Amino acid sequence: MDDTYQTLAAPAEGIYKEKGSKFLAFAYPVRTVDDVKKHLEHLRKEYFDARHHCYAYILGPDKATYRANDDGEPSGTGGRPIHGQMLSFDITDTLIVVVRYFGGILLGASGLANAYKAAAHDALQNATIVQRTVNADYRLCFEYPLMNNVMRILKEQNISPQNQQFEMDCKIDISVRKSQAERIVAALSKLQGLTISPL
Repeated sequence: MDDTYQTLAAPAEGIYKEKGSKFLAFAYPVRTVDDVKKHLEHLRKEYFDARHHCYAYILGPDKATYRANDDGEPSGTGGRPIHGQMLSFDITDTLIVVVRYFGGILLGASGLANAYKAAAHDALQNATIVQRTVNADYRLCFEYPLMNNVMRILKEQNISPQNQQFEMDCKIDISVRKSQAERIVAALSKLQGLTISPL
């Protein structure tokens, strides 16, 4: 299983001008549909006088959740070209909104599609694209005397513990690459008295 995916390291912007119309592109790293809604609300407030706010987003390492929205432009001329650029850059967990200021001259369907595509492309050209891993998260529960053994295995496997709670009953959360999860869980499972549960 391929357990890596690409996304944006930080927001990026792009611009495209055609016959007086201005297309401002905003690309954001996002994790959820709620993130998408927040960015859309913010841009609609900030650019309230713009004619259209077309957008597309893709979520999840498998790119299974996606949407393209033309926001009143002729069908397929706004959201779809933006979505197409995201696919060609092979990114996910990303939202691109292109804000259009109409310049008085109609561009026609192919002109519009090209403008939205070019603006999205410019934003992605300006973006830093990073590779992330698909991870599985677990909680380890054990009694204090096991601490050294647990920490030794985590160190050997190059895993940084998160949310550590050290008392008589200890808890540690870990995040491991999906492709390595089985091997790491097997190594930890050899410790008697340790329970591992998926988060």
